[in-house]
Amino acid sequence: MTGPLEGIRVVEIGSLGPGPFAGMMLADHGAEVIRVEREDPMQDLMGPLLRSRKSVALDLKCPDDIARLRDLCRTADGLIEGFRPGVMERLGLGPEILMADNPKLVYGRMTGWGQDGPYAHLAGHDINYIALSGVLGACARSGEIPVPPMNLLGDFGGGGMLLAFAMVSALLAVQRGQQGQVIDCAMTDGSALLMTMIWGLKAKGIWNGAAGTNLLDTGAPFYDVYETADGRYICIGSLEPRFFAALCKILKVDDGPDFCNQNDRQSWPVQKSKLTAIFKSGTRNFWVDIFEGSDVCFAPVLTMEEALEHHHNRSRNCFIEVGGVTQPAPAPRYSLTPCAFPTAPPSLGKDQSLLEEVNMARRG
Repeated sequence: MTGPLEGIRVVEIGSLGPGPFAGMMLADHGAEVIRVEREDPMQDLMGPLLRSRKSVALDLKCPDDIARLRDLCRTADGLIEGFRPGVMERLGLGPEILMADNPKLVYGRMTGWGQDGPYAHLAGHDINYIALSGVLGACARSGEIPVPPMNLLGDFGGGGMLLAFAMVSALLAVQRGQQGQVIDCAMTDGSALLMTMIWGLKAKGIWNGAAGTNLLDTGAPFYDVYETADGRYICIGSLEPRFFAALCKILKVDDGPDFCNQNDRQSWPVQKSKLTAIFKSGTRNFWVDIFEGSDVCFAPVLTMEEALEHHHNRSRNCFIEVGGVTQPAPAPRYSLTPCAFPTAPPSLGKDQSLLEEVNMARRG
């Protein structure tokens, strides 16, 4: 058993970022993912995103290779592509053609702006998509400019992860007797979706329009990052009253007037100033020793290298080494169908013989 998606075949048309992440998720969880690609200097940037794949090299401008890809898609359960709208159609590989060949094919389309709309054909990147969806504007401290959270929210959270979820959902519908269908996965839509809870808080008047002044955006002193005496950082997330009470008790501020009303926004600036001074008085390790094992909702802010060595991450084998590259392990985990250990990204065209096997099976 290689995971719960064992037996599913997905063709992944080579692309960058969110498409490969979706392919990695499906491959991690047992699907046979066949990446169709050509020489591309940008491919080296994908690294572990290309793990656990098969690779075939095809020139999608060559009629013979187009025919080979169509044959391969006749044997597949799903396809992932990340071109701008209309490109696959111009290649003769649009959903109308491939799904006529294979009516049960799930055709996943990954774009930034979506398959339609005024921006559909424009170039863009994660930072642009999360800006238009209202996400980037909320990622800022009060009075400071927005800070892009790398490319986690558009490319991977609102893009690749949602596409993987949609592929599995549509594949499940096929298994229940439905036909294949086209998935329009847009990173603008997906990053907006990740803000669903915040929109709910806004509707209740709990979240205002000013970034960095709310519960979860560093506005609240009990949900923030603080610098320590050694120039490192810790974070607290003492949102619930009992966790806030535990924080105040450990820091010995529970009898002070400034901390008597957790949700009094007028007292937040004073609380933050005092917490800043308190945490700056000790090293990060000092605060780890103080809070370890408590229900304050505390954690040291670790670098990537430090995260590898943390005893909790090590106990769960959160990080692994594949092909000499340290990387996160597949997640989440299953009790009955565990994921196989990933394999290193394949060399270009490593599985070219697969195309001949498909061709022979079709002729036979």
